[in-house]
Amino acid sequence: MALETAKDKIRLSQIVGQKQEILSLDGDVIVNDVKPDVLKVISTTGTICVYKKEALNGKVKIEGCINTYIIYLADDEESSIRTINTTLDFAEIIDLEMCKEGMTVEALLCLKGFETKILNGRKLRVKAFVDSRIKVYDTNEVEAIIDVQNDDGDIQMLNTVKKILSLVGENTGKTTLKETINLNSQDELAEIMKISFGISNITTKTSYNKVLIKANANVNIMYLTEDNRIDEVYTTIPLMGFIDMPDVTDTSECISRVTLRNLVLRQNNEEENSINIEADIDLSCRAYEVKEINIIEDIYSISNDVKLNKIEVRTRQEEFELEDTIKVNQKLTIPDLLYGKVLGVNLTPTISNVDVRDGRIKYEATLNAEFMVQNENDINNVNTQIPFDFELSNNSITKRSNIETELNIVTKNIEVQDDGIVLDVELEVNAGVQNDENINFTQDLELMEPQEMDTYSMVIYFVKPGDTLWKIAKQFRTRVEDIARINGIEDENRIYPGQQLYIPKFTRKQLAI
Repeated sequence: MALETAKDKIRLSQIVGQKQEILSLDGDVIVNDVKPDVLKVISTTGTICVYKKEALNGKVKIEGCINTYIIYLADDEESSIRTINTTLDFAEIIDLEMCKEGMTVEALLCLKGFETKILNGRKLRVKAFVDSRIKVYDTNEVEAIIDVQNDDGDIQMLNTVKKILSLVGENTGKTTLKETINLNSQDELAEIMKISFGISNITTKTSYNKVLIKANANVNIMYLTEDNRIDEVYTTIPLMGFIDMPDVTDTSECISRVTLRNLVLRQNNEEENSINIEADIDLSCRAYEVKEINIIEDIYSISNDVKLNKIEVRTRQEEFELEDTIKVNQKLTIPDLLYGKVLGVNLTPTISNVDVRDGRIKYEATLNAEFMVQNENDINNVNTQIPFDFELSNNSITKRSNIETELNIVTKNIEVQDDGIVLDVELEVNAGVQNDENINFTQDLELMEPQEMDTYSMVIYFVKPGDTLWKIAKQFRTRVEDIARINGIEDENRIYPGQQLYIPKFTRKQLAI
């Protein structure tokens, strides 16, 4: 016997695989003919660019490069400081069993450090350590029965309304950043020593079939002047781009990503104290709509058996991002810093512990600081670690929330005092929060002739621990409201063990009256 049913469709974007591992990327570097031999490596830094992410069967392929800056002490009469700028290309294959061609890959790559060895005065070997966090998403559509026509009261349903994020669409786009960065007016540029490039303050605005993404590019450049001084310049450059997204509206919820694809810096030929920067930026976005869907938790028929076909699906109830700014201010009295000239500092923030509780996330983190310090004719690195902690709050966070957090340095400042070095750092924290739930969707149901039919019209039942009126009514093929009415129960959710209940039994003919 067939039933008339109402159905709804939900598009789901599900994580089918994720992996985090440290990649080791290496290559040899040859010193340019116009530069002096390397006597000592002082510092190695870089920026990572990703220009291809591809899902394969059982694997993910990531291609990109690391723009690397090696600051070294030259083997010349002046013991001058020089820089080698090189590119380490990479193509990494990462095993992910559930991955298939055509799926969406999200890759977050973060440089954790370098090892640089001198093979000889003209050749170096560089090894970069990259923290890679890979997620693979698959999109599928689920059709679920949300209601059953029930004019005669024979069909009894237990329903729950759930809020689910249904995927509107996902797409990518590109934008280009072009800017001239002015150096300090008294500086004449000799060479660029290093650059840090970070993205912060990502905002998204949706309109009909379009997604507008805005962000800030935080750029810090250390450079050498013609009179052999080291200086730095900081700047924040706004960037903006559009992504085409059919069916997106101003009520859609979006999760956007902004990643660096390519970065080029050149001295401005027209002005000696400025640098031209050009960056290719990749944009990506997933857009959702919040749907309230009626979930049939349970169903039975008073006069027939019901055959159900259900499917368990992991659905997303919420996906949102939390942002905050953290300030770390620390006075350092390390002797090696006090008795030398601090030329600059490399900073790497690392999260060591994440404690997720209902309503908040508590973090323990460390700021790894590598100071470049000059003492007479020598330059050394002074390393220290600065612990700090912070927390983010939101009522939607639960112990079961999936959290992914990024820490980016926005600004840094070094103040030299007589009794120490004051390091003042501003960081942006961005935490992606995902709340998922497994839901059993009813995909098909059919009425069958009952194998057994009870002949009683009334029975006395004593409530057992764990009983509900729904379970009792289903067991005896009757209705919750009828049990409640006959027994004078005002709150259908309040019964207690040992309670005596009269259970009525109705025939189809009685139900129709």
